[in-house]
This record gives sequence, C-alpha cells and structure tokens, in this order.
Amino acid sequence: MHNTRRSFLLRSAALSAALALPSQRVIAQPRFTQNPFSLGVASGYPQPDAAVLWTRLAPDPLNGGGMPEAPVAVRWEIAADARFSKIVDRGEVLATPQFAHAVHVSARGLEPSRWYWYRFMAGDAVSATGRTRTAPAADDARGKLAFAIASCQHYEHGHYAAYRDMAQQQLDFVVHVGDYIYEGSWGRRDRVVREHHTAEPYTLADYRNRYAQYKLDPNLQAAHAACPWLVTWDDHEVDNDYARDRSQDMDPVDAFLLRRAAAYQAWYEHMPLPPGTYAGGPDMKIYATHVMGNLARIQLLDMRQYRDYHVCPRQGRKAGGNQVNVLECPELKQAGRSLLGSTQEQWLENALAQSTARWNIIAQTTLMGQADRGADNERVVYTDGWDGYPVAREKLLRFIAERKIRNPVVIGGDVHFSMAGELKLDFDNERSPVIASEFVCTSISSFGPSRARIEALLAKNPHVKFANGARRGYAKFEVTPQRWETSFRAVVDVADAQSKVYELGQYVVEDRRPGPQRG
Repeated sequence: MHNTRRSFLLRSAALSAALALPSQRVIAQPRFTQNPFSLGVASGYPQPDAAVLWTRLAPDPLNGGGMPEAPVAVRWEIAADARFSKIVDRGEVLATPQFAHAVHVSARGLEPSRWYWYRFMAGDAVSATGRTRTAPAADDARGKLAFAIASCQHYEHGHYAAYRDMAQQQLDFVVHVGDYIYEGSWGRRDRVVREHHTAEPYTLADYRNRYAQYKLDPNLQAAHAACPWLVTWDDHEVDNDYARDRSQDMDPVDAFLLRRAAAYQAWYEHMPLPPGTYAGGPDMKIYATHVMGNLARIQLLDMRQYRDYHVCPRQGRKAGGNQVNVLECPELKQAGRSLLGSTQEQWLENALAQSTARWNIIAQTTLMGQADRGADNERVVYTDGWDGYPVAREKLLRFIAERKIRNPVVIGGDVHFSMAGELKLDFDNERSPVIASEFVCTSISSFGPSRARIEALLAKNPHVKFANGARRGYAKFEVTPQRWETSFRAVVDVADAQSKVYELGQYVVEDRRPGPQRG
C-alpha cells in the first residue's frame, strides 16, 4: 500500500474512535429484526467467587454491527442450573456505541469449583446459553484441573474443527495465547479454504469487522460458550512482527500507535476481559496472575507491548523478525535487551517467588527453548521469539533455577507445530540440568512448517523431545498434585469443519521432576 494511503488509514483510526462516543439517549426496550447476539457469548477470568461474562449486540455483524448510535440496555443472569431455576446473580448494563455495544460484566456471589449457566437479554431477544466455571478456593491443592491452550487461527487457512472438539472435552478453562485474528493474508492461495471479506484492517471499524467474521464461526462460538477463557495477544491482532511502537513496515510512530489503539480496543470489545481493562489509547495492561487454588498459578504474559526492537532485520527492511546466523548478529547478546520489558520482568520474578502453588505455569505466546534452524555447524535462529532475546531468556531461567520454583511449566503457541521440550540454562550441553518443562500447541488452522524443517529442528535440538507440524489442533492439559499430563489433539483435515480430531501424542511431567516424558 502506498505510504500516503497507509498513513491516512492509520490516522483515521483516531477519528473513528472519537465519532463512536455514545449519545445520552438510552434505548431501554430495543426491537430487532435480526438476532442481536449473532457473535455468541463468552466468559473468562474465573475467580473462586466471580467470573466475567461477555457478549456483543451485532444484528449486522459484518457491517459495523448494525446498532443505533445510542446506549442499549442489556439484562443478564447467571444460574446454578441450566434451566435458570436457581438464579445466583443478575443485573442490567448499558451496551454503548463507544465500545461497539459490547458487554463485559462481573458476576459475583458464586461458589468455588462449580459450573454455572448464563445468558443475556435485550428487548425480546435472548442469547444462547453459556456455561462457566469458577476457580478453586485459594487454599485448595487437592483437586484436578483440565484446560487447553490455543493459538493461531487464520480464518483463510482452515475451519475450526479443533474448537468443536475442544468444546466437547469438559475443560475447566481455555488459555488463548495469541493470533486470535490475522490482519493480513499469506500462504499459497490454492490452499486457502475461505476468504477474509475485507482488506487489511487499520481503523477501529476495520478491526471490528474482522473480529466479527472470526467470531461468527459456530465452532469458535461453541468453545467460548463451553467454559471460561483467559487471553493474551501476539502480533497479528495488530500487525505482523510489531515490536512496542514499531510496525514491521516502519510506519510513523504516531500513525502506528493510532492503529495499535484501534486494534487494542477491538480486541477488548470481543474478548471476555474484566470490565474496564481498556481505558483508551494505545496502551493496555493485560499481564496478570491467575490463581487456580493452591494447585496451580498461571502467569499470563504480554510479549508485544514492551519488547525491545528486533535486531538484524532482513536485508532491505528496517524492522521485524529474521532468521539470522548468531555469529553474524552479535547484537543478539546485548545486555539488557528484553522481550517482556523491565517492569513486566520484575513483576514475573516477584510473582514466581511469592507463589506457593504446586505447579507454576508461565503462559506466553511462543516457543521459549532454543530452536537452532541452521545446517551442520551453523546456528541460525529466528529473532521474533525468545531466540532473539537470549540474554533475557537466560536471566529468567536462572532465576527459576536459583529460587527453586516448584514445577515450572512454560506453555505457548505461535510456531504452528506441537512441541514438548526441556528448558535449560545451556541448550548446547546435553548434561545441563533441566530447569523447566515446555509445551507448545500447534495452530488451530494456520499453515504449518514443512516436514523437513521439523526433522531438522529435532536433529539439532536434543532438548526438543517431540515436534510435529503436519497437523493443526491444540494441546490439552490435566493437572493433579502429583502429575501433569499433556495431550496433543490433532485435526485430520483442517479444510473440513466436521473433521475428526485425534490424540497425536501424550507427555507427562511428575511432581518435582522437570522435563516431559512420553506418556
């Protein structure tokens, strides 16, 4: 796109947001000729006594939502049974045009470790019923958790059969670690299964329409309605390979921050995030600790908003990730370079040090272990992930080792292949002690790497115990005080929305014995 055109679109994001301010007139009894709950319902961020409930009014979802420029009253209720005969909490909230008539409410007065059912009403319209589950009590270390991790769901690359399977798994919650939407198109066009209906998004209206297209998928809606979600973002929610305030195309910073603000707001409008998470502008704090009793604590990270810029970009480019020979890029070893930013790094260390949980989970967006992609004696790494910030990775792993953090497990996505591996201070020394376990899910639908690339990865990285990029899917975890079990779930045919899904591999981690073992 021509730079002048790009700058115009980026700057128009601010105007779009400004014009979306709600009027003072409230529509208490709206009338709809089409289903206003077309994007489904969702819940998230479970606590022992509370959960966040979400929906968005959008009778014409692919064309801005189709709602009037006025606040609309939405009623909600949550019950202890699917028939709603035992209402636990209820209320009314205004869905405003400022936030695309999205609704975020906190249901309270709930009991730990139990299922609830919820729904929304606007006028005579009633949403589908969703199901949510509260977190265990803070001192509960006896129970069992079942949860999944998902990543990378390019709409054009396939259907969401993985989500249909996930909705049937009786999970306590789902962790989505990024690339919920894709801002662009890539890959061979003869392999595309379905098409984005709009061009690359730059404005708030653009991003809203992109999210609406993804969220219309019935299998994705089913997975959201089945259990609560925790979410973070990666790059494609805004722009491929962006780092802090720098786009991969080196757009003017002010213009890119306007685009980032639009993307962040649209993400908030479509995720089951706590009310008030987004306060406006290009910044939003999303990293946080999520406590699942005394059995597990999840440190959910933000890998985009605070990172240092990429080093050694591709020839002819000034930004973005690149595959580099480490000997030709000494900047990789610069002291102080951070993937998380110093504030988030310190927060993570404090959170890990203070944890009394049996299992300490670091949920982040990508592969943490070293992934040498070079031939023979060359070491080639990709700079957009932890390999582009090796000093920061070693610092974190050293902290985990020295503080003797109990049962650290790192989970991630992004790389489009399933992986089970060991995390070490020295990945080049097979005798280096294993510090933590790592599990990476493959993509829900996005194209994966070739078989040759996976075979080369396994050959050069002995700490990687399992890798498969041939199948799309997700990873499921079952956690007890004594044992962590990982099941990699694989879709037979991503071009088929009703495809069968099967177990591709299983790995376990025993209490106080870091490193995955074949199950």
